[in-house]
Amino acid sequence: MAASLLLRRWCTTAAQSKGSRLDRLRNSRVGVWCRSLLSDYKEACRESLVSAWERPFKASVYLGLLGGAWACYATNPDDTSFESALLESANQLGLLSPWIRSGTSDGHVQSLVRLRNEGRLRYASLGVASLTYQADYDPTVSLYEAHCSSLSVPWAELPDRVLDVGFAGRWWVLDTKMKDYDINEEEFKHLPPALAATLPPSSQETEQNEKLHAESWKALVMDQEDVEPGVGQGVAGESGSTGQEAQTETQAQA
Repeated sequence: MAASLLLRRWCTTAAQSKGSRLDRLRNSRVGVWCRSLLSDYKEACRESLVSAWERPFKASVYLGLLGGAWACYATNPDDTSFESALLESANQLGLLSPWIRSGTSDGHVQSLVRLRNEGRLRYASLGVASLTYQADYDPTVSLYEAHCSSLSVPWAELPDRVLDVGFAGRWWVLDTKMKDYDINEEEFKHLPPALAATLPPSSQETEQNEKLHAESWKALVMDQEDVEPGVGQGVAGESGSTGQEAQTETQAQA
């Protein structure tokens, strides 16, 4: 009896102390600040839902902007993708003869490869886009000019040093320079004006010419209606007379 009474009293005291601790924590400065913060967030969410319900067009525009910003952030290219694109472009140009390569593409890629070999390429991420720019020195160089902050390049010269812009999973300057990389523009500088102004054939015309060229190699198939009646009978008569002559010669020999 005494043991059960002691146990009941101990449990009651523990519950009261636990409740008192929770009340003290709730009424403390931290508890009041957390409750006010949750209340503010709750009120802000409620007002946002009410405003979106009253102005759906404005809410859709905001959601579209947020979704676009998230998509740009998710597809933002990094420095590894730039090096991969640069090496791939260099390999594509290396498979072509120097007389076929585009001078613009070859010069741009060769300058980027030279800066990469010298360690002067820099990469900067802006969240939704990326920049690749050139520096004066390699970061591992021990020269005084390379580490002195007073001699560093000012931010005003950064736009002149930008080499490429990465956005939406692409490096736009490199892709633009590599357009028609297998066409040498120097070959067409000495053409007559009439030929220089001639537009290249469209993709539909090229596809049609390829189909006509493929059909020209097919065997000629003639229907029975296309064959002249006299030609067929003449051929049959000649074959019949030839068979009779061969039979007569066989009988004479026997």
